[in-house]
Amino acid sequence: MAHLEALAKAFTGLGVDEKSLIENLGKSHPEQRTLFRKKTPQLFIEDERSFERWNDHCVRLLKHEFVRFKNALVLWAMHPWERDARLVKEALKKGPQSYGVIVEIACTRSSEELLGARKAYHSLFDQSIEEDVATHIHGSERKLLVALVSAYRYEGPKVKEDAAKSEAKILANAIKNGNKKNPIEDEEVIRILSTRSKAHLKVACKHYKEVSGNNIHEDLDPSDLILKETVECLCTPHAYFSKVLDEAMSSNAHKNTKKGLTRVIVTRADVDMKEIKEEYMNLFGVSLSKKIEEKANGNYRDFLVTLITRDN
Repeated sequence: MAHLEALAKAFTGLGVDEKSLIENLGKSHPEQRTLFRKKTPQLFIEDERSFERWNDHCVRLLKHEFVRFKNALVLWAMHPWERDARLVKEALKKGPQSYGVIVEIACTRSSEELLGARKAYHSLFDQSIEEDVATHIHGSERKLLVALVSAYRYEGPKVKEDAAKSEAKILANAIKNGNKKNPIEDEEVIRILSTRSKAHLKVACKHYKEVSGNNIHEDLDPSDLILKETVECLCTPHAYFSKVLDEAMSSNAHKNTKKGLTRVIVTRADVDMKEIKEEYMNLFGVSLSKKIEEKANGNYRDFLVTLITRDN
């Protein structure tokens, strides 16, 4: 039974346990594989002829799990600009459920990094990110997303306190009157979120609480996910990344959500992984390394743990 349990576990989770599969499945006899099929109804189904066959849905899922390690390695070896350009292109192809990836890249990269991704996009796809976003996205979020990917923000420490206070009031009024006009379509909201420095926006969010009595995250309608993610990525990026990582490791996560584990660790390992690990521990009470070791398998697990535990 230990043999069967090891095999079932090797196929379960994020990635696959290649070593266990070689040791247990590779060395198994026909009768052992027959027993394995009978004892793992989550993987195999029995038809009306009592024939055990793979569940087609499981096969599709396993294809994703087998390539997870390869995809992580390929992304890690890429130039960061190419990586971001390809991630944006993939998000546009997948549609609205993946537009948060565009927000993540536009709002958590430095001005030079975002400019680099835009240059890489030209080389890779013979188009600009801006025109592709404007062409593919037709909903209320289009203006904001085009403005975000076009941004080149000031990155210094100087903040005009009066302007931050004034714009906190503008944001508060727009969100308060969201039942009359969606704030994601408000020209002033778009201007503030797409042009102001991150230091400025953090001060504006502080004043927002003084004006509204709540944090801006609390006042934003959960249905305005793109707007909510924009504010989080700009003002509290480490909390945002921590939530993406935790959602990716949820047992019932969608396959697109699961991709966040690879994406965040690979793109942030050289940048701010120390701060993300601290915030993850603060939010969820467990170390990121331990959670990955519990949820992921094999070479994929080992590679991710290597990235987040190495010295930068």
